[in-house]
Amino acid sequence: MRPVPALLIYTGFVFSGGALLAPWLYWSAQLLAPIFPALQKLADHPFHRYLSRSLLALALIGLWPLLRSLGARSLQETGLVKPTGQWHRLLGGFALGFLSLACAAVVVLTAGARELGTELSAGRLAGKVSGAALTAGVAAVLEEVLFRGAIFGALRKTCRPPAALVVSSAIYAIVHFFARPQSPGAIHWSSGLALLPGMLRGFVEAEQVVPGFFSLTLAGALLALAYQRTGNLYFSIGLHAGWIFWLRCYGLLTREIAGANARLWGTGRLIDGWVALAFLSLALLVLSRVLPREQNTEAPSAK
Repeated sequence: MRPVPALLIYTGFVFSGGALLAPWLYWSAQLLAPIFPALQKLADHPFHRYLSRSLLALALIGLWPLLRSLGARSLQETGLVKPTGQWHRLLGGFALGFLSLACAAVVVLTAGARELGTELSAGRLAGKVSGAALTAGVAAVLEEVLFRGAIFGALRKTCRPPAALVVSSAIYAIVHFFARPQSPGAIHWSSGLALLPGMLRGFVEAEQVVPGFFSLTLAGALLALAYQRTGNLYFSIGLHAGWIFWLRCYGLLTREIAGANARLWGTGRLIDGWVALAFLSLALLVLSRVLPREQNTEAPSAK
């Protein structure tokens, strides 16, 4: 199947299917919680959590069929080659991702826009940090296979690499820019479909689009460029994991200061401020100088 129709079918499957699945998962949790008390915490989650998890589940279920429809016969063809000899790329990417946003955080803390501090005990903090590391590793692998291995790889087959890089980075930013919609009072079979437009409300607020959306698009471009230059996903996975891990730790270890300019310094997410955008731009410059150009930019190397 041609790349663009395959991506459109996949997108429709994930969003329409996830929206229709979410109410049934919600009702199932409400039905089973009185029988199995351990499920009560799950049943108490707001409906938008069921919607987001349904979208994620169908995105994972549909990933391999998407890759097969794009002609991939193995994960190696999407850039996830054997790890032998690739650890330096994985660690190098992680170092660049971690340090780029760590430097941004140091600037924010030095300027007094946020302060160090957490209400968590040492034990709970260690558990949260360990969870952040696990989340970073899993999310980085899955998202790089999808956004760079599948989407960017598919777009390179139909348009020039620079255009494929821009379009795939914009898609990556849009998905990560979805807002958390307010859950409805009563849940109907169509509640998930009704909530989908609310996930886009962030795009009508200029202070959120600029610079937050630009930062996410630039992050996507960095990840795609790393894939393009190295011929596989390992540097991109490390870079992505470094960002996620640091952002999770930043949210845990810092507190908001009243009156701080969130648009300049960012919120607890950090990446939604101009300071983070500046350091991501610097990371792009470093990446373009450090990673040599690949001779073959049409397909990832299987070596």
